[in-house]
Amino acid sequence: MAVIYKKSDCLLIDHRNFITNVYKSTVVNDNETVSFSLLSKLFSILNIAHKQSRKRPRNSDNLHEETVKVKAAYERFLLEIPGDIKDSLVSTYKLLETSDVRDLSKELFETTLFDFMGIKGGNNGDTSLKCRIKEHNFLIPSNSRFYCGCVKEQCLKLDGNKFDIVVADPPWWNKYIRRLKNANEKLSYSMMYNEDIAAIPLQNLFAENCLVAVWCTNAPSNVAAVKNIIFPKWGVAYMGTWYWMKVTVDLQPLCSFGAGCEKQPYERILLGKVGEVNDIPDGQVVVSVPSALHSQKPPLLNILSPFVKTENPQTLELFARYLLPNTTSVGYEPLKWQHESLYEEVT
Repeated sequence: MAVIYKKSDCLLIDHRNFITNVYKSTVVNDNETVSFSLLSKLFSILNIAHKQSRKRPRNSDNLHEETVKVKAAYERFLLEIPGDIKDSLVSTYKLLETSDVRDLSKELFETTLFDFMGIKGGNNGDTSLKCRIKEHNFLIPSNSRFYCGCVKEQCLKLDGNKFDIVVADPPWWNKYIRRLKNANEKLSYSMMYNEDIAAIPLQNLFAENCLVAVWCTNAPSNVAAVKNIIFPKWGVAYMGTWYWMKVTVDLQPLCSFGAGCEKQPYERILLGKVGEVNDIPDGQVVVSVPSALHSQKPPLLNILSPFVKTENPQTLELFARYLLPNTTSVGYEPLKWQHESLYEEVT
């Protein structure tokens, strides 16, 4: 399971552990199965930011009320988590210096640039597969589908399908990505305005009772857009906000908690519903060591499924860069993080 510790309003998940379970006994040919997981080096996220920083410590009184709540929940979590879990994370993932992890991440990003526009496929079986697509090998999880192309166009093609969970990680318009695009075209992606995201035709894809989760930046304008523009246009009722707390292998914040519009060590997950779902706790903090791969979010499948009323929920993921079981993934790059070069054999 991805969840390795849960207490009060915080839970700790292990992204790589979840992936290890997905690709256990993967069929690689007619006579052989192999177990895979993401490269463990990708999670060697070390605590160097605080050592390098010369800024004066921030006064908690200057932090936004919401940031204070997230910080307090995280600090309670640190006091409660058993020492053996901390030690296990360090021993498992403290493998590379941070500069080497960055180099590895950049190399993998640039060597997994594929033009699969219009390609679609999937795996209807109950076992993950290794298969060849356009001269490259990819891992495909069980009971999954993928559609490569414009999210709006692919959603129209899916009309008639119904999903119990919908997860979206939109390419929010921001100045950082615009600067990144100017510096290196390969490392950027097509950004979307809030109105364009709201125009994605999802209404016919929601099951009668559906849980909707949207990854959102901390920009107040984007948060307001989800609540006041995107969710209403989709016919989704806002339920609450969760926070993804990004930490190093020794469970320290990836950066300091910021005041005002400064960078934060967390991102938001805004939750909404169509019809009825089970009660969802507001303000849940999801703690994990992030993957070094650009914009790769941790899988939410296991922690969202208990809140829907369907026993085996079907999930739709928008703007996907990797695949998950029982999930239909759409976007320009749903196969990007499925390439064999990102995985290693495990026992």
